[in-house]
Amino acid sequence: MIIGIGSDLIDIRRIAKTLDRYGARFTQRVFTEIERTKSDRRRERAASYAKRFAAKEACSKALGTGISRGVFWREMGVVNLPGGKPTMELSGKARARLEGMTPSGMKALVHLTITDDYPLAQAFVIIEAVPDNGN
Repeated sequence: MIIGIGSDLIDIRRIAKTLDRYGARFTQRVFTEIERTKSDRRRERAASYAKRFAAKEACSKALGTGISRGVFWREMGVVNLPGGKPTMELSGKARARLEGMTPSGMKALVHLTITDDYPLAQAFVIIEAVPDNGN
């Protein structure tokens, strides 16, 4: 069953300007170490950061909190599964919120899709509750 859904669309140029203006102050405040490492080695650095920024916004919407209600940027990080598929890794209050919204006897799966087509980056997050069979 779907227990959360969120989407976000962002202008890559906005992120490029923010990177130019604030640099590491911005990236260290908003992105996890894994996200920074991955984005900093990309040729299209701003697009990479923009997709991850959109994913965080979409995830906060799927959690039903938004960024302003106790869930912080670095508590939501885009990570790739072994096959390359992106997903969100949650910690802190974001993880607590996810656990709180997951029905008893179920486990939450976070589905993420991210894309960009200059000048836009987009992300969709779906949080699904599935039976927890101990796996």
